[in-house]
Amino acid sequence: MTDNLQITQIELYKLFIPLKKPFIISLGTINNAENVIVVIRTDKGFTGFGECSPFMTINGENQSTCFAIGELLAKNLKGKNALDIKNCMKLIDETIYGNSSIKSAFDIALHDIAAQHSKIPLYKFLDGKKSKKLITDYTVSIGEPSTMAEDALKIKEAGYKVIKVKLGEGKKIDIERIQSIRKAIGKNLPLRIDANQGWNVKTAIKILQALKDDNIQYCEEPIPRWDFMNLKKVKKKSPIPIMADESCCDEHDAKRLIQLNACDMFNLKLGKSSGIFKAKKIIALAEKENIKMQVGGFMESKITMTANAHLALSSKNILHCDFDTPLMFAEDPVSGGIVYKENGIIEVPETPGLGAWIENEQLEKMEKIVI
Repeated sequence: MTDNLQITQIELYKLFIPLKKPFIISLGTINNAENVIVVIRTDKGFTGFGECSPFMTINGENQSTCFAIGELLAKNLKGKNALDIKNCMKLIDETIYGNSSIKSAFDIALHDIAAQHSKIPLYKFLDGKKSKKLITDYTVSIGEPSTMAEDALKIKEAGYKVIKVKLGEGKKIDIERIQSIRKAIGKNLPLRIDANQGWNVKTAIKILQALKDDNIQYCEEPIPRWDFMNLKKVKKKSPIPIMADESCCDEHDAKRLIQLNACDMFNLKLGKSSGIFKAKKIIALAEKENIKMQVGGFMESKITMTANAHLALSSKNILHCDFDTPLMFAEDPVSGGIVYKENGIIEVPETPGLGAWIENEQLEKMEKIVI
């Protein structure tokens, strides 16, 4: 029988933090982190923190929609058992379709409470082990080839072991970007490339074939997400492994991509899957087919990135981490959480629960709703 921790109060906060410099991808330019923090409080003193970073062109949400839908979800969850994550998430899905970003913030907060109640770190609650080292990449955003090469060199000099490169604007310019980066940093440091749906099938195949000797680990979402029926064609003709990102949101997407044999790898993001509960369903499918995975994110703080790190320890098939966005923030409002060590190594907290939170004095600076 499940213990009962009654949800007594839920708070939503608007987190706004400027980035150190604009972050540019094929889908647009990001100047600020415009996120939502969810705080769930219970009758026995347990408090859970969650966060989402809505992305209009990927999950169709922004900070304002998350606030509005979050208030609706909070009203329905109030009084429910925080430890019954399955039924809490079922209720959330029955309340409204989609809105995976704000749903993920509630999911993370519920998992935080459940792991605290079990008196274990979240990764152990998820049946994970510290059997591997977590290492994040660092991303070069889209720009002039020479600028991207300079940025890549700085990342290499900072000691990172792998660099992610944003592409997706066309054959000539994208190939030139990789050539410039390789000229600056050499061939030894592996690259990961992400087109963010920016190419069509023909262009994707040509670019990937042209980059076959450039030590590219994999390519994320080369073609539009709606064109997933043609992803298999790209995979078949590409010398570089293909990772599904925007076309793989929940377990239903993952199952379809597996049935189509459309990709080599999955990129998990809690803001796409509606949180950890459904991400674990994707992981189970991937493990059954021995598909390797990455855990990444949008523009989240250390709240979500810490949840990501706990999740990454829950499966031997999760090989790659893309946890760099908090390093792009002009300031860090989060207490606890993952620690960024030298060479991109990530240290995961051992405290019960998520191990990341925001102090009240920081929360009080933000616009909020209390339910």
